[in-house]
Amino acid sequence: MAEDNQRVLWIMRFLSALVLLATGLIHLYLVFNGTGGVLGVAFVLNGVAGVVLAVGMLLLRGRLLRLTTVLSLLFLIATLVALILALTVSLFGITEQWDRPLVPQAVIVEAIGIVVLGITTAMVLRNVPE
Repeated sequence: MAEDNQRVLWIMRFLSALVLLATGLIHLYLVFNGTGGVLGVAFVLNGVAGVVLAVGMLLLRGRLLRLTTVLSLLFLIATLVALILALTVSLFGITEQWDRPLVPQAVIVEAIGIVVLGITTAMVLRNVPE
C-alpha cells in the first residue's frame, strides 16, 4: 500500500514538474518572440521561476519538497490571476487579448496546473517524512 502511494506521489510530482516547465517555457518563448520592456522582464522572471520550480519538484526531498510544492502552487495561482486581470481589467496598465499568441494555451496549462499542484501539495504535506 505504501509503495502504491509513493508511486502515485512520484507521478504527481512528475506531472507538476511538466506543468511548471510548460508555464515557464511559454513565458520564455514569448520573450524570445517579441515581448519586451517591463512585461518582458516579468516574463523572463516567470520563465526562470517555472523551470527552477520544475527541477525542484523532481529533485528535492523532505522540507524542501514541501516548500517547493507550496511555492509552486502559489506561483501558478499568481500567474493565472495576473493573466486573468490583464485580460479583463488590466494589470499595471498592461492589457492582454485572447487572440494573442499562447494566451488560451497559458490559461489552460495554468488552470490544469493549479489542480495538479493542489493534489500534489496535499499529498506531499501529508506523506513526506521529515
